[in-house]
Amino acid sequence: MESLLISACLMGFNCKYSGGSNALSSESLAALRARYRLIPVCPEAAGGLPTPRVPSERQGEKVVSKLGQDVTEEYRKGAETALYLARRYGCTCALLKERSPSCGSGAIYDGSFTGTLIPGDGVAAQALKSHGLRIYGEGNLEQLLSLSRTEEQ
Repeated sequence: MESLLISACLMGFNCKYSGGSNALSSESLAALRARYRLIPVCPEAAGGLPTPRVPSERQGEKVVSKLGQDVTEEYRKGAETALYLARRYGCTCALLKERSPSCGSGAIYDGSFTGTLIPGDGVAAQALKSHGLRIYGEGNLEQLLSLSRTEEQ
């Protein structure tokens, strides 16, 4: 069975900045478990940030909390952990939380804390992409589940 790196919050782990989760439906998780060995990771927690924590957004190459604290190093450490896990378990793709400053892929918040989206990737998503992993957000779950094994190779 293939391994899939997945944002821990999508599996129901309470690691979201607010202390909650972004859990997928039980049906979606069951479909994923039937197809993949799920490897959960929360890059923010893995990088040493507490739960709950002050929300953060990318501002260029930096990640800054809403209170102005530079948390870039914690995000980089978390991205390294995510990449380690992906390599360790042979993941070729990942299902990551959309819009997150660590896991977002294709669109992230702009750093103004106003809910404005811009094109870009979170720190972990960027690291995983640069090492060849294909990134899916929870909005692309059906696409991920419909991939044939030859498409994943």
